[in-house]
This record gives sequence, structure tokens and C-alpha cells, in this order.
Amino acid sequence: MQAQTLANLYLAMEHNLEIIPIINKIDLPSADIERVLEEIDSELGLDPDTHIKCSAKEGIGIPEILEAIVARIPAPKGSEDNPLAALIFDAKYDPYRGTIIHCRVFEGSVKAGDIIRFMYNNAAYKVEEVGHFLLQRTKRDNLSAGEVGYIIAGVKTVSDVRTGDTITHQDRPCAQPLPGFKEVKPVVFASIYPIASDDYQDLADSLEKYKLNDASFIYEKDSSAALGQGFRCGFLGLLHLDIVQERLEREFDLSIILSVPSVRYRFTLKDNKVIYVDNPAHYPDPAEIAKGEEPYIRAAMMLPERYLGTVMKLCMEKRGVNSNLNYNGPGRAELSYEMPLAEVIFDFYDRFKSVTQGYGSFDYNMIDYRESNLVLMDILVNGEKVDALSQIVHRDRARARALLACDRLKDEIPRQMYKIAIQGAIGGEIIARSTISAFRKDVTAKCYGGDITRKRKLLEKQKAGKKRMKMIGSVSIPQSAFLAVLKSDND
Repeated sequence: MQAQTLANLYLAMEHNLEIIPIINKIDLPSADIERVLEEIDSELGLDPDTHIKCSAKEGIGIPEILEAIVARIPAPKGSEDNPLAALIFDAKYDPYRGTIIHCRVFEGSVKAGDIIRFMYNNAAYKVEEVGHFLLQRTKRDNLSAGEVGYIIAGVKTVSDVRTGDTITHQDRPCAQPLPGFKEVKPVVFASIYPIASDDYQDLADSLEKYKLNDASFIYEKDSSAALGQGFRCGFLGLLHLDIVQERLEREFDLSIILSVPSVRYRFTLKDNKVIYVDNPAHYPDPAEIAKGEEPYIRAAMMLPERYLGTVMKLCMEKRGVNSNLNYNGPGRAELSYEMPLAEVIFDFYDRFKSVTQGYGSFDYNMIDYRESNLVLMDILVNGEKVDALSQIVHRDRARARALLACDRLKDEIPRQMYKIAIQGAIGGEIIARSTISAFRKDVTAKCYGGDITRKRKLLEKQKAGKKRMKMIGSVSIPQSAFLAVLKSDND
């Protein structure tokens, strides 16, 4: 049993949905049906007698599952005679047909030629085609109450379509919009920049199209002195961030850079004003801060008992507190910790999967904000601050993060004719440093014999030249350096 299985089960129960327990992969030699039946009863609290055994690979039990769906799940309600009320649950962009809307019709019906209106922004369009999803889109005469299908209405303005919006008729609207979806708030933030500045407009268009079928994704314009124009984006978590990055690269053929992921911190200023900061560039003046708070989560981990020691050690490294341990069955344990979200988004999940050899599952939910000793850590290259690498961190973690960034930049930045200092700083306090040594020309090569002062004079002249170059020189940081620093310690 995995942590996300329980989380999704509880969500379904909150909405009073019918639950059908299914035991899959019964064809495997390692299948233990009796143990799973016990877990359905003890951990999920469901009646094990209602279960269905199946093997999707072998086709065993598939007819029984389809019959159970028809027999146990209530039929949709609604009337074709009522005003149209259809909920948008997804959408995709077609370069030839415009935005293709995926919806469920709760009331009324819709057909080609109807004038529909989006209740969120009152945009009106004429329907060109409706149909069902039968592996591929299949055209139908109309969609009526209780049906799920698609609507094509020549929607070229992508921003007009919003997941969770209600579609109704222009001349016979419904009384009020459908409840839609619960508004989710992002908890992890990162900036996305194109590797080539010429690709900025392509990135903007791609984000607009991507948002069609990801209502939880938010973004706004952002800029960086080092990386140029980009977008500040909000994500539900690290997995969501990875999915967005992968889809942008695969579906839209983009080459992008993500800044260091951050969370939304809460600061109380000395004038009692409360502000939320998710971008290090907006960190308030330290002299004005009365209290800094960071979000905490309750992490639920399910893992084999033999990995308990290493996982507990990992959680304590990440400032985990208030642990709770339960044994769900022979050799299986459920461990929960309260820990800062900022520690989890850095490299916790990768290390958790490593120490449990892939057998552990991890889920979490937000609980509250708690006071913490937060500081702004800056990275300076040749005395110049690199804003894209700034991070808001706990003071106890600042030096380790700064040392890691300095060491990686040292390996990536090309050498110059003068020394380059790479420093991690908190305000005016330097907490870490690496130095890139300079190229050196042997200016005394032609001096043989004679007084030593001749060589010293040439060396002093060279030293003065390097000092002058350092004062007026600027260091160009390659993109590979940013990518190296933004990787976690285990990448």
C-alpha cells in the first residue's frame, strides 16, 4: 500500500464517491492476494468481499470491472430540457481547429450551430462540432445531459478557455455557474527562462497553451539580470514542477532553464505589516523584519521496516520534528514527520528513494507557517551579485548551500587573465569562497642572469596590470554554470 493510494482514497471519500477495490497483477508470481485483502480491510476500511481480481496484462477480470462500473456507480442526473450547463475539465490546442474543449454536460444539450458563452469572461462562440472520445475524436450530432465529450467552436484566443469554467447558451443561459473545481494554491515557485533569448515569445505562447489543461499552473512575467526575460511560475510540488518542465521540453520543443525552486515565506515587519515572498529578489530589508516564517508540511511515508533507521536519520537532517510511527503489517511501517517544505523541495525526495531503494512512498500536505531563522543568501562572482542564484534559506543551511554553489561555479566558469573570486554572502558577511586561478604568462622568461631586481620589476608590472584588468573586467557566466548550480547534490 502506498501513501498516495491512501491520499486519493480519502479525497474520493470526501466527495461521497463509490469505491470499487480492484486487485491487479494477479498473474505475477509474487502476487499475495490474501495480504492485499487484509490491507483493504485494515488500512482502507473497505469491505474486502466487494473486491475484483484482475490482470490487465492477461485480460483477466476486465468484463467484471466494466460490469461493476455500470452496476455500482450511480448514473448521471440531468435533463436535456434544462438550460445548458457544461463543465470544462480539460482543453488542448489544435493549430488548425483552435482550442478543443473537453467538457461534461450536466444539464441541457449542445449541437453544431449553437452560440455558447463562457460564464467566466462572457466570451461567445459559435459551435462548429461536438463529439465523443472513442480513442479518437468521433463527431456526433449533439451532446446532452450526462455525456462527456468535446466542443470545437473556433476558439483562437487561448486565454478565453479556463478549466473549471461553465459553458452555457448565449440566448438561454443557466441560472448560475457550476461549482467547478477547488482553487488550488501553488506551494513551490521557480522562474523559467529560455536558454536563447530569441525563444522568449515561443516560451510565452507555449505556457499559454500548456495552461489549457493544467489549471493548477500559474505564471507571470519575470526578468533576471543574468538570464534575461522569463516567467515566475507556481507549482503544486516538485513532481508538478518536473512534469511541467518535461512537457515544455517534449511537447513544445523548448530549451529552458529553471531557477532554484523556492517556497512562499511569510514575513512580519516591524510596522506589523505581513508580506509573502516567493522570489528572493523581493526579500525585504533585514532591518525591517520582525519575524520570518516558513511553511511546514506533514509528510507521510510508507516503507519496509528495514529502512526505518536511515529514513529517520534523513528526516532529522531535514529538520523534521514530531515523528509518529505505526506498523501496518509484517515488515511494513508508516512514518510521519513535520518538516519545512523548503527542505523537502531541495533534494529530499531523491534521497528518500535512494535510501529505500525505491520501495518507499511519500506524500505530504500543508499544515501551517512556523517561525524560522531565515536569511537571504547571495552568490557573488568577481564582486557582482548573480540574482538568479540567490536563495532564501535557513541560517543553519546557508553555508552548506553556498559552498556547493561556489564549488560548482568554479568548475564551470572559464579562467581569465586575473583571479576570480566566487563568494557566498549573507548581507555583508562572506560565508563561503572559491577562487578561480588566473592564467599566467611567464614575463621573466627572457631574463637570464643579472640582478634579481630586473625580474621583480617585471613581475610587479604584471601584477599591476592584472589588478587593473580585474577592476574593469566583467565575467561572463555560461549557461552550463547555472544548470550545474541548480541541480541537487545527488544529480
